[in-house]
Amino acid sequence: MSDYQIINPFSGDLIEEYALQGREDVDRALALLVEGRKRQAETPAFARSDILLRLANLLQDRKEALARLITEETGKTISDSRVEIERAYNTALASAMEARGIHGEALDSDAFPPQRDRVGVVLWKPLGTVLCITPFNFPINIAMHKIGPAFAAGNTILFKPGPQNKRSAEMLVQLCYEAGMDESVLQMLIPDIDATSYAVAHPQVHAVNFTGGTAAANAIAARAGYKKLLFELGGNDPLIVMDDADLDAAVSAAINQRFATAGQRCTAAKRLFVHSAVYESFAAKLVQATKALKVGDPSEDDTFVGPLIHEAAADEVEQRIAAAVAAGARVLAGQKREGNILWPTVLENVPDTAELVAEETFGPVMPLRRFDDVEEVVSLVNNCAFGLQAGVFTQNLSIAKMLFNQLDVGLLAVNDGPGFRAEHFPFGGVKESGVGREGVRYAIREMSYQKALVI
Repeated sequence: MSDYQIINPFSGDLIEEYALQGREDVDRALALLVEGRKRQAETPAFARSDILLRLANLLQDRKEALARLITEETGKTISDSRVEIERAYNTALASAMEARGIHGEALDSDAFPPQRDRVGVVLWKPLGTVLCITPFNFPINIAMHKIGPAFAAGNTILFKPGPQNKRSAEMLVQLCYEAGMDESVLQMLIPDIDATSYAVAHPQVHAVNFTGGTAAANAIAARAGYKKLLFELGGNDPLIVMDDADLDAAVSAAINQRFATAGQRCTAAKRLFVHSAVYESFAAKLVQATKALKVGDPSEDDTFVGPLIHEAAADEVEQRIAAAVAAGARVLAGQKREGNILWPTVLENVPDTAELVAEETFGPVMPLRRFDDVEEVVSLVNNCAFGLQAGVFTQNLSIAKMLFNQLDVGLLAVNDGPGFRAEHFPFGGVKESGVGREGVRYAIREMSYQKALVI
């Protein structure tokens, strides 16, 4: 009996159906991972680094096969999927390098009286077993951002991919084994909701590294107790275009960081604030570029916008666009749908209270809002439950510094969009955008604890 069907989002074809796993499967996997902790403890850092380096090379070798699987499972364009595997290679490589660079510190006890004549040695140690839960939109690179640092730190890993990504996740795990990770160190499960909740609360799980939505994160937090939590959640990220901006560069960033992956990115440029002095010029350039994008079959090399992940996702975005238009928004481009494909849509005059902008909208729609005073933008950006990333186009360093100091976000990209991410940079937000930081070096510390020796 099948519990889940993998449907190609573009063609609607059934790819695979399978049964989800239960509590007994969780128990079996965790029993094996408990045994694997001894293996990890006996594996030196340089050996873990070598395994991760081999994994990086295997990801390059299987790049096309993995990219094709991602496109079939998620509807992501093939060019986008290839970029994802290139990033996953970088993540594995960075994890290999950081595995050799985990270091602590030495402390002199005489810094404060009384004189103790002792030295403290502080080292980072693995937490134990990390439950890694990934979403559909970047199934390989986000998985590598969890598996790579967790393994580098010396943990064992229970990996739960998104159910849509079963085949690509299975290939990734096989590459991990081929690179040298033992099955007692990495186990993959796709459990049902009850078994997932059971795994979160299980005493042999010591940390949960989750990327996804706030509702699921709240459920995990309620079940996790005192486990270490590393959450990368949603965003309603702004792109701010000042009156001195390079408009062509700003348009390019807006297009690439909102319409790629059909807008299904937590760091997508979901709200565009454009200074009144350049609004008309920017809007004209943006509309022209948007209308030139190829929309359709994601397996074709030159397609820029493919389908959303499933019909319900497309329905929700379409309804939010329609509601905004009914409330007074004006359509500059798009508002067309075929199957799960929504044409990239540009709107203006969207009310600030419209669900399209007040909530995170996961789709290829770009609302423009003009402004005169950048302080007004700060207030609108901060009056939001999310605080992931932001971007600003300006030549004014004072404006950039002011926004960096005043915006409630985890990163501000200057002359780039909010979608900026490098695998070795810290990544994460504030408020409902998450807890802790990913980025390989930072994730290693999140999945470790400090232990002190006094001699």
